[in-house]
Amino acid sequence: MLNIVLLEPEMPANTGNIGRTCCATGTKLHLIEPMGFKINDKTLKRAGLDYWEKLDVTVYDCLEDFLEKNEAAVGKMFMATTKAQKIYSDVSYPEDAYIMFGKESAGIPEELLVEYQERAIRIPMNEEIRSLNLSNSVAIVLYEALRQNNFFSMQLGGTLHRLQWKN
Repeated sequence: MLNIVLLEPEMPANTGNIGRTCCATGTKLHLIEPMGFKINDKTLKRAGLDYWEKLDVTVYDCLEDFLEKNEAAVGKMFMATTKAQKIYSDVSYPEDAYIMFGKESAGIPEELLVEYQERAIRIPMNEEIRSLNLSNSVAIVLYEALRQNNFFSMQLGGTLHRLQWKN
């Protein structure tokens, strides 16, 4: 199972969208305090729709609490940041990878990034843009990690509701 780690998320709507994406992909969500909202925030629930109750989510008091309770994360942690030199699609994600994203206003602290320099990843974008929306960034990187792991046991084909696909 893949893991998404949000370090000090600030926007409830983004976190709700990320939670919904995690539900759709069977991914565990880790939220590290302090957060810019309460976990019962209406905006968070609205963005996550009725999926929030199905979400595998854990909230931690701080980064040290997260690392203490997830010792395996240290060797499998990827840091998504606009400051990285390596592109997210150029790394291999193990099936139990942890992919960390920083808070919307500041990203992951540089002190932490230098510890994970070999696992710091970025999404290419035009240089005039500071960053992408957090929930979009999570989806982009998460789906690459899922693709590399053959989408685990996710449903790969869809069906039409009223009509039939032609053979």
